[in-house]
Amino acid sequence: MNLLFVCTKNKWRSPTAENIYSNYPNLAARSAGISRSARRLINAADVNWADIIFVMENKHKRYIYEKFRNQIGQKKLIVLDIPDDYQYMDKDLILWLQDAVDVHLPH
Repeated sequence: MNLLFVCTKNKWRSPTAENIYSNYPNLAARSAGISRSARRLINAADVNWADIIFVMENKHKRYIYEKFRNQIGQKKLIVLDIPDDYQYMDKDLILWLQDAVDVHLPH
């Protein structure tokens, strides 16, 4: 299963999620941002690749639906509601991500 994690600048939240879920068996993970200053800017190939798209905030969901309406189709897009208050690999961020994401993964 392919998981795409999206935040604003692809610096802290989504790369943390990518790092965590890249180590899970049977999962592949990528991360991207929506800002022009993002470390890695989301593109249509990312959306096409993903089975589930996890976004940190509602503004990320709106951006994806506006920019990639032709690619999004029936894909599952989940808003995690994680504020931009954490550094990369922050222990609290990791716990929040695992609590919010794991319930959407096959067991």
